[in-house]
Amino acid sequence: MPRPAPCRNTLVDGQVLAYCTGGLVLDVPAKSLPSLVDWTLKEAKLGQPKLSKPGKDADPLLVLTEAALERYGLPATLTEEEKLAGRIPEGHKVIKQLTRAQWQLTKRGFGPWARIYRPATGSERACVQLCIPSWNALDTRHWGEAGQLPPAELARVLGVYASRVMTPRGSTAVTGLELMTALHPATRASAQDADGKRHSEHNPGSLGKDPLDCAPCEAPDGHPLLKDLPRFHVRGPGEKLFEEAYDWARPMTDAECTLRHLVGIDVNMAFAAGANGLNVGLGAPTHVTNPVFDPKLPGSWLVDLSHVDLSKVKVAKDTWVELDGSLLPSPFTPKGERPEGPAWYATPTVAYAVELGYEVRPVEAWVRRENGRYLDGWYNRLRDAYLATMADLGVDADLARHDFLTAMDDYKARDPELAIVVSAVKATVKGGLGKLRERPRGEGWRPGEPWRALSRPTWRPDIRAAVISRTRINLHRKIVKHAAFTGQYPVPVAVLSDCVVYAAGGPSPLDFLPYLEGKPLPGGFKLGINPGLVKHEGTQSVLWGEEVRERFNAPELNLARYIKDGTVTDVDNGE
Repeated sequence: MPRPAPCRNTLVDGQVLAYCTGGLVLDVPAKSLPSLVDWTLKEAKLGQPKLSKPGKDADPLLVLTEAALERYGLPATLTEEEKLAGRIPEGHKVIKQLTRAQWQLTKRGFGPWARIYRPATGSERACVQLCIPSWNALDTRHWGEAGQLPPAELARVLGVYASRVMTPRGSTAVTGLELMTALHPATRASAQDADGKRHSEHNPGSLGKDPLDCAPCEAPDGHPLLKDLPRFHVRGPGEKLFEEAYDWARPMTDAECTLRHLVGIDVNMAFAAGANGLNVGLGAPTHVTNPVFDPKLPGSWLVDLSHVDLSKVKVAKDTWVELDGSLLPSPFTPKGERPEGPAWYATPTVAYAVELGYEVRPVEAWVRRENGRYLDGWYNRLRDAYLATMADLGVDADLARHDFLTAMDDYKARDPELAIVVSAVKATVKGGLGKLRERPRGEGWRPGEPWRALSRPTWRPDIRAAVISRTRINLHRKIVKHAAFTGQYPVPVAVLSDCVVYAAGGPSPLDFLPYLEGKPLPGGFKLGINPGLVKHEGTQSVLWGEEVRERFNAPELNLARYIKDGTVTDVDNGE
């Protein structure tokens, strides 16, 4: 049986040791990088089982310490030029050693996440991936101080992540995207033909193996589909799908200023929850004019939603409520502004307008008749990884609300290594979705030049837009349910992505979240660790909020950006 990846190499007393998950330590006789690769595949037999029946076993991952880098003739750190290139030069002596041994590198070369392979022969794969922390392979934004951990501790962190998510394939963003493919491979083995042979065929429910063009309205600026637009042309809402997370705030009312506290709540794994059960397109888009809106049909719709009035909305069948719409963000734009005319929206956004009780009449649409719940397995895997790791940290899914708030206090300090895993899991969600609309990076790229990402079947901006649309709508629905139950107040004073800030009389979410006979408001905010439920993000005083806004002369400064610790500087003033 293959041992679980990853494995970490370090130099101890002149001998190379491999630290593996579960506390296993192996002697490594290899004296060169090519022989290390051979040893990994032939003797150590490291790896991880496939995540789906049509999939493939994960390639071994070797994490090299600075001592191991020295042992195998590699630099401990990259030069500024190499950092910019993302790799060491092709003429490096170690790359020549690999070439002589008939090993190959992928197009990204020998960088922080290097893949060393030989072309597959039959079902046998020969591929090893390297992770080099001292070359900044483990981004501190997502992995914290993991790159500075001793070998055994880092092996534990990456081992838990690998067993619960998958063996890292690069950054958390890359791994998030690779997890989608691992759970839904493009092809599968067919049934036996008349000669008893199996062939590769399309795997139903996958995105297929060939990239698809997006609809013109879904194309980001600079995309080849837009090459005929005039130079410096700025597309408006009627030309461009713009489904993004909330960044909205408003001045506080006089009544809110009489309260003492600003309390932030944060939706757990909000974008993962937005992907759960979501029907997304699997095939190419089809253009239609004057369509009848179908909430079950994934796509992008050009429709005027400016008539939707938040002062009167339907919150249940035949149940309408009146609200102060001027205090609520519009659900149709990231900035919370009411739309002024026709604009492109993903299906969940248009469906929400219908849910609120308003008629919609699309002018045109790009719809995907071949569709399915492609992200369900992805969501389940990441949800389970998140919940299992939080449970290890003492935060269980079945805790009562008071116990939950207590358990969340300083949960990271109980096991800092597992806290790193939690951070990486959450980054895998956001990064994976971001990769669905990856754009070229680097100062050398110019509009009209090829995008490598466009060659991937998983370059799907429509799926990203649908997930973000549903996530924003989910949040707005809870805000409306909350406002409808409690009357005009409280309503949020700021919303940033998955964080909502309310003015309250006390410092706890329990001071403004309504509970009926001990149960949370149906359809509203509920405290808990499950994806879609909320946790306490932070509390500051109302005086702090007013002072900050006055200091920066910004009455609508988004306080949700700073509610966690109250720190505001000239650099991150929300501009």
